[in-house]
Amino acid sequence: MMASIGAIAMGASLALSACGGAKPGGGAGGSASAWAVTGGTHEQIWRTSFDKWNEAHADAQINVEWFANDAYKEKVRTAIGSNNAPTLIFGWGGATLKDYVSSGKVVDITDATQQTVAKVIPSIAEGGKVDGKVYGVPNVGTQPVVLYYNKQLFDQAGVAVPTTYDELLAAVDAFKAQGTTPIALAGASKWTNMMWLEYLLDRNGGSEVFNRIAAGQAGAWSDPAVETTLTQVQDLVRAGAFGDAFGSVVADNNADVALVHTGKAAMLLQGSWVYGTFLTDSPDFVKAGNLGFTAFPTVAGGVGDPSAVVGNQSNFWSVSASASPDAQTAAKDYLADLFTDEYVKSIVDGGDIPPTIDARKFIKGTEQEEFVGFGYDLVLDSSNFQLSWDQELDSATSQALLDNIQQLFALSMTPQQFIDSMNATIK
Repeated sequence: MMASIGAIAMGASLALSACGGAKPGGGAGGSASAWAVTGGTHEQIWRTSFDKWNEAHADAQINVEWFANDAYKEKVRTAIGSNNAPTLIFGWGGATLKDYVSSGKVVDITDATQQTVAKVIPSIAEGGKVDGKVYGVPNVGTQPVVLYYNKQLFDQAGVAVPTTYDELLAAVDAFKAQGTTPIALAGASKWTNMMWLEYLLDRNGGSEVFNRIAAGQAGAWSDPAVETTLTQVQDLVRAGAFGDAFGSVVADNNADVALVHTGKAAMLLQGSWVYGTFLTDSPDFVKAGNLGFTAFPTVAGGVGDPSAVVGNQSNFWSVSASASPDAQTAAKDYLADLFTDEYVKSIVDGGDIPPTIDARKFIKGTEQEEFVGFGYDLVLDSSNFQLSWDQELDSATSQALLDNIQQLFALSMTPQQFIDSMNATIK
């Protein structure tokens, strides 16, 4: 989550659940194990789901261990490499899942999860597939990146919510003129900067440009749409769109979100997951109807479909190939009926966007209907859902990308230098 792009706020220390620890891969009898990450409403959704499963399946328990985000990533990497992974592996899809599949670390769960996957919006279900087979099942809400804004600031400035890039530029000038930071940006976190490149490149060049990059085609970063996008980003920086101190703002402490609800910044491009942060950190701001949200603007001359979104399709459960047959069976059975009505409702109640095709009936009439309904329609109607680049690309390439993006925003790297550097990562 964009923990992924930083996808969950993970602050808790390593802890064991009430279920107790189990040897990775499984335990006694038909029991299985799972490693999950702490933080936000997601943790409670998973805890409740596993507790209910264990209450109903005395002979097929799922024993859960809980980890903070960074601790989990380090531990699971080592465990998978040594064939000592938990039965249920928590992941973000993308290049990591493909690596798991190619190295035989996870099993094909296509047949076992047909009923579950049939309930999932196709563009989201694709995030758990490799070569058309299912290796991961979504386990929480979908996470598109959206443009948040402070309605009060827009009303005071007499500025219309931008639907085009030119309107966005005009809004930047208007807010800057009255001394308000136009766009909050946690530039110190790198991945937050990436979202601007993702959307602008999608709008300028369409999904095929990045598909060529992801496929490792020689010179793929030299596409004219890339240079246009990089130039637009630096134009925004030079125009003061992000203020003068964005390079010191950190997403982990929700400083970018705070700039919006405290009235210091007018807009914020962030993942759907920060809606929960607004609810937690400034409930009165949300309750008063001061938080707005909209799709990323269109770009004149761009060939991309304006309905396309970027972000994280979801988080996923995969089943370890090193687990015992009984443990694998228990895990598959758990996944086979994951999206019960109760499970989907818990996602909505937490302010998340459910990934299932019939979720409107659970969204309607809830306290979070406005945002969750908006995000749900955004994803359901999208022509393409581009996974965050730091998940889609292999780890070495994504790290180079994040480092170069930071330099791009700092104006210490030219667009051509960026292109040359990224082309050099393609083997």
